Amino acid sequence: MTGRPMERVPEPELMDTPEQARAYAEADFEEPHSRFVVEFRSLFPGAVDGAVLDLGCGPADITIRFARAFPDMQLLGFDAGPNMLALGREAVDAADLASRIQLVHGHLPEDDPPRCPYDTIISNSLLHHVDDPMSLWEAVNRYGTTGTRLFIMDLRRPDTGEDVQAMVDNYAGDEPEILKEDFGDSLHAAYRTEEIKSQLQRAGLAGLNISEPTDRHLIVSGVLR
Repeated sequence: MTGRPMERVPEPELMDTPEQARAYAEADFEEPHSRFVVEFRSLFPGAVDGAVLDLGCGPADITIRFARAFPDMQLLGFDAGPNMLALGREAVDAADLASRIQLVHGHLPEDDPPRCPYDTIISNSLLHHVDDPMSLWEAVNRYGTTGTRLFIMDLRRPDTGEDVQAMVDNYAGDEPEILKEDFGDSLHAAYRTEEIKSQLQRAGLAGLNISEPTDRHLIVSGVLR
């Protein structure tokens, strides 16, 4: 590739129309959401328990996967989308996990979850949605403490528009049109590793690790000090 990589194009912070929420809840995220749990377990092996905060939980698919994978966890999902949360509560009830999962409506940075600090903070694909990325890293500092496990996975911005289209075709080709459009917009809005390094430096979180486990994802992880 020659020339400068594609610039970031922000997308709407809240994507929570009933159609978007339903499409997202019904989409096939088996591979990336299973990977989320597998990658977490590889970084934090052994028994994991305590209170977990899932920032930007959406319809709670990953929240539910975590509850099943780690039976000693109590989880709180936090999201700004009421339609996503409504579907999430249906899924939690269907999974018979209401005693271990609480879903709360709130928007960063104005609102706070009902308790802190948390033993574990997780998040999937929230960073590229928030208007100011520092609001997520400030939330990590606010809701975590020394010893808190952190695991944040997000998309990574490709180099070109052609790369974006290829990823949409490859990973969302069979999904509804609204999901394909949202996925493409999210890839354009995602950050690159060097941009996140700068964000972490500003937030006093430079000790965290950044990895790139797939062609479209990155992971920020570590234990808060």
